[in-house]
Amino acid sequence: MNVIIIDDEPLARSIIKEYLQPFKEVNILAECSDGFEGLKAIQQFAPDVIFLDIQMPKITGFEMLELIDEPPAVIFTTAFDEYAIKAFESNAVDYLLKPFSKERFNKAIQKFLQQQKPVAEKTEAVLENAAQSPAQQNRIVVKDGNKIKIIPVAQVQYFEAADDYVKIFIADSSFLKKKTMGYFEASLMQHQFVRVHRSYIVNSQLITRIDAYEKDNHLLLLSTGAKIPVSKAGYTKLKEVLGI
Repeated sequence: MNVIIIDDEPLARSIIKEYLQPFKEVNILAECSDGFEGLKAIQQFAPDVIFLDIQMPKITGFEMLELIDEPPAVIFTTAFDEYAIKAFESNAVDYLLKPFSKERFNKAIQKFLQQQKPVAEKTEAVLENAAQSPAQQNRIVVKDGNKIKIIPVAQVQYFEAADDYVKIFIADSSFLKKKTMGYFEASLMQHQFVRVHRSYIVNSQLITRIDAYEKDNHLLLLSTGAKIPVSKAGYTKLKEVLGI
């Protein structure tokens, strides 16, 4: 069983290593102090399972997982967080609330060894639930070549569906993220975004004009010059958001 430990606290990492010692089948491939290091290590070693903290410098544990196409099994190690617990309860391999005992740790290992549900499916379900956390709603983390870019949600002009990805448009560029439009529609509910079409979500602050266009459809003009199609259902949502 190949393992990677990702936690910004040295003491937490040492406790996990100590608790893993009795498990002779365990091979610790790497230990990382932040999500950037963790992402590189996962891509390099492809572990069976990772022990992952959530609140870390640079990017959170959730944000790191979103950047991995085929994430490994995850056992979260975290301090109490109501949104995190909601995300874990039915989908994570397990979660360990700090401080955790050796007995509780052993149960998590046994649960991992006995799991049957596909790993990717479980991890994706965790991330969908975690998206409801306010901390996850204020920014979007994307891969830009070999770099990682953090985009404040307020800078996003609009989202466009692109097969299995969503294209995120900001002032001077665009980025692809492997998520669904439904994911962003749910996670952006507290912001001024509205889904105006099955393929488009727009920042309502940038709308300058709404024109009639073909039957029951409309066309949005943003202050950036972008033109966005609006479906009949999208127009109804748009009127609610704009109060018209």
